[in-house]
Amino acid sequence: MEDMSGYPHELTGENTPMVSFKNVRKSYGSLVVLDDLDLDVTTGEMVSIIGPSGSGKTTVLRMLMTLEKINGGCIYVDGKPLTHMPKNGGLVPANERHLRERRADIGMCFQHFNLFPHMTALENCMEGPVHVLGISKAEARDRSEELLELVGMINKKDEHPSRLSGGQQQRVAIARALAMRPKVMLFDEVTSALDPEVIGEVTNVIRGLVDEHNLTMLMVTHQMGFARDISDRVCFFYGGKIEEQGSPAELFGNPQRERTQQFLSAVREAV
Repeated sequence: MEDMSGYPHELTGENTPMVSFKNVRKSYGSLVVLDDLDLDVTTGEMVSIIGPSGSGKTTVLRMLMTLEKINGGCIYVDGKPLTHMPKNGGLVPANERHLRERRADIGMCFQHFNLFPHMTALENCMEGPVHVLGISKAEARDRSEELLELVGMINKKDEHPSRLSGGQQQRVAIARALAMRPKVMLFDEVTSALDPEVIGEVTNVIRGLVDEHNLTMLMVTHQMGFARDISDRVCFFYGGKIEEQGSPAELFGNPQRERTQQFLSAVREAV
């Protein structure tokens, strides 16, 4: 078992990041997917993660959602360990109960919408708040209707997913994730399964969240224009590491690393 004595039980201080990866490693056998990743995301920051296939982008989100276990290091959310828990004066790998409690701070929207097919849009949004957060159906309904209004789907609240377009389903999925009142929102290629003409529907919703809500967000995307427009910071991943990061103007306008330059050049040529 890894020696966790160098990792604090809690991150404290005025500038405590909302999300912090400390020396996080992930491998499958000899294949190293993330190699001693250090990444801090401040409260209210929108960070986009870009890079070639196999660079570890989606793994970052999956580990934050506790869908993947890390092989080393520690992840903190809102100053408290996510992947570990205090025990006997030290940190030990988290049990399922700890993961479930800490995961409540995180919402995720996947590439495929994963809505419950037998429930209406409104019921999809109400399900988690009622059965996980334990709030009343009346309060969950009010909250869900507000969020469906926010994403432009209130007029479809009584429709089942099969009656909605891909863009509409993705907007409902965003409302459903927000209904859980997360502190951190994760977006994994949320536009890649959509037809080009409806991508704008979803990107506009995410833009609105960035503008109006102090949510901390991490987004994996292959849409460079969207990442440039919406992000506070862009991280280019390559070989399981952050090869380069900076503001959109810095990273897209004047990339410093050769691998970043190659990637962005190839992406531009493909457009």
